[in-house]
Amino acid sequence: MTSLRFRNVDASPSDDVTTWPYEAIVTAIERGLVPDWQPLFAEIRRSPWGPVARRIEHHVHRPPTDGVEPDAASTLFRLAIEAARTDAEEQERAEVAERVRAAITRSGRTAAQFAALVGTSASRLSTYATGRVTPSAAMLLRIERLAGS
Repeated sequence: MTSLRFRNVDASPSDDVTTWPYEAIVTAIERGLVPDWQPLFAEIRRSPWGPVARRIEHHVHRPPTDGVEPDAASTLFRLAIEAARTDAEEQERAEVAERVRAAITRSGRTAAQFAALVGTSASRLSTYATGRVTPSAAMLLRIERLAGS
């Protein structure tokens, strides 16, 4: 059971956090306890660039007033957003690498033949397929188009 209460806000702590206004998010961060933060952390993980993460980011990245350092809760939320975004980007890179590998396989060509047809080197294509390098949007489109033909 949460002890968090919102005042002068048309929301309840039991509501879905995606419906909370900015003031409710600030109240949860500043006056809530760890159990009150859990729905916010879950939403940050679910949607690291979504509206809730953006509202939290706006609050925790305020310029310091009178030289006062950010409080521990703000630092914790800032780190949670950074970690969630890093994880999401790693998953996206892995997904792109898988799409490249699948395209090469679907094409029925060797990696060297495939690379030549999309306008890159076999070694560069290998970096795309392993996820070490992410291809440009244009290159990814060429790769997927060639695999479909």
